[in-house]
Amino acid sequence: MSFPHGAPRLDADRILRLGRDTCAIEAAALTRMGQQLGQAFVQAVRRILATRGRVVVMGMGKSGHVGRKIAATLASTGTPAFFVHPAEASHGDLGMVTGEDLVLALSNSGESHEITALLPVLRRQGVPLVALTGGPDSTLAAHADVVLDCSVEREACPLNLAPTASTTAQIALGDALAVALLDARGFRAEDFARSHPGGALGRRLLTLVRDVMRSGDEVPRVLPTAGFSELMREMSAKGVGAAAVVDAAGRLQGIFTDGDLRRRIEAGADVLALRADALMHARPRTIRADALAADAAQLMEQHRITSVLVTDGAGLLQGIVHIGDLMRAKVI
Repeated sequence: MSFPHGAPRLDADRILRLGRDTCAIEAAALTRMGQQLGQAFVQAVRRILATRGRVVVMGMGKSGHVGRKIAATLASTGTPAFFVHPAEASHGDLGMVTGEDLVLALSNSGESHEITALLPVLRRQGVPLVALTGGPDSTLAAHADVVLDCSVEREACPLNLAPTASTTAQIALGDALAVALLDARGFRAEDFARSHPGGALGRRLLTLVRDVMRSGDEVPRVLPTAGFSELMREMSAKGVGAAAVVDAAGRLQGIFTDGDLRRRIEAGADVLALRADALMHARPRTIRADALAADAAQLMEQHRITSVLVTDGAGLLQGIVHIGDLMRAKVI
């Protein structure tokens, strides 16, 4: 790789200084912007909340990259949004925007030609316009219904040219809008999970115990009168290292686990001579089928166990969840 002005500067002190200066400049820009947020921000949030359609985000260059991120954040936190490239909008994509939508336009200068060319059309369509710009006196600002000032005193670039602090300010202001909107909508973690079903959070918040539990013949169970040999055969056959002890009606009486067996032997008990009701651990940890699978995982971790029995409101045994079941479902 060639460099236009000779070899690159590899001085460690200079590299560190520029890195730290960049962080300091951008942090200062965010602090200043946060302090100057006012009624325009409140108006923008209220305008978006009142929008019956979607938020259409637009931006050119680096502002366009930021705009895509803002649109994705809004969409994943309860505010329907998508990104439209301003240049493509002038060649047909503006048809995606309806009178029920709201346009959120990003331009640091406020003079991006691709955006300003669209302003008269948006005005004729009656589309509300929120401007996110560093040029409060710009053409974009003059046409906007609400202007969010994200101007910065300087870029972090030592040439004061490359968009750095300004794009950081845009991202932060977009995040601020998303957070205020999700709070106003009463958006919950469960709602977030529904828009992220393929992610770890989605699995944790959407997967129920009934989705992962073993039921029917897969559940190891014996009557209280079962002998030690029958109890061990049932445990071995079902492969979860435990067996539930239930009465004739299927109501849970207790549980016997590999750990209980070890403790009984260590205590010198004659396990071969004992029935299940004498070997079992009464009042075992249980969970409901409609609980979150993540709650079952927490119960196992809290009590250092590897299986949890599933019962209904009447105490009838419905199933069992093993730690392996939770791992296969990627809940943990």
